[in-house]
Formats: sequence, C-alpha cells, structure tokens
Amino acid sequence: MINEYNELQILRNVQENISQPSIAKKVGFSVGKVNFILKALVDKGLVKSERFISSNNKLKYSYLLTDEGIKEKMQLTSKFIARKKAEFEILQNEFEEDTLKWGAN
Repeated sequence: MINEYNELQILRNVQENISQPSIAKKVGFSVGKVNFILKALVDKGLVKSERFISSNNKLKYSYLLTDEGIKEKMQLTSKFIARKKAEFEILQNEFEEDTLKWGAN
C-alpha cells in the first residue's frame, strides 16, 4: 500500500513533460519507487500517462493529473496540513508546559 505522503509527493510533482528520474530527484525517491507509485496512480485514475508521439524517444511519457487526481491532491494536501497543525500544537503545548515547569530563562 502506498502511503498518503508518498502519493501526495508524486501528485504535487506530476506535470506534462517531466520524466520519472526528474520526479525522483525532486522528491528524493528512487526511480523504481516513482514508477511504482505512478503506476498505482494511473490504475486509480488519478494520473493519465501518454507516450510522446512526436518524440524521438518513444519511451518518454507525459503525465497529467485527471480531474479525480486534482481532487485527490487537494484532499491529501488538506489532510497533510491538518496533521502538521496537530503536530505543531502538541509541540507548542509541550514547550509551554516545560516553560512553566522549569521557568523562562
């Protein structure tokens, strides 16, 4: 199963005329991992891939988000932000408790 963070990273970087190695470099994943995630996103109907017809390299693909892919990207981004806000609030509470406990210097 692909975790939501990895899926979001790929969805954020999918754009026309970008290669899998370029995506991998941007997100810090291996090309194999990017390939695996992209295939899963294509199977889910979130990303559309097409071969470049006019390209000299017929193995190059163009990746585009589908309407469902755009919705999924927005939902995952919203969940990611909510999770990071909750983590921040926990850290902030811990900091405030420590400040009260030990006193501000």
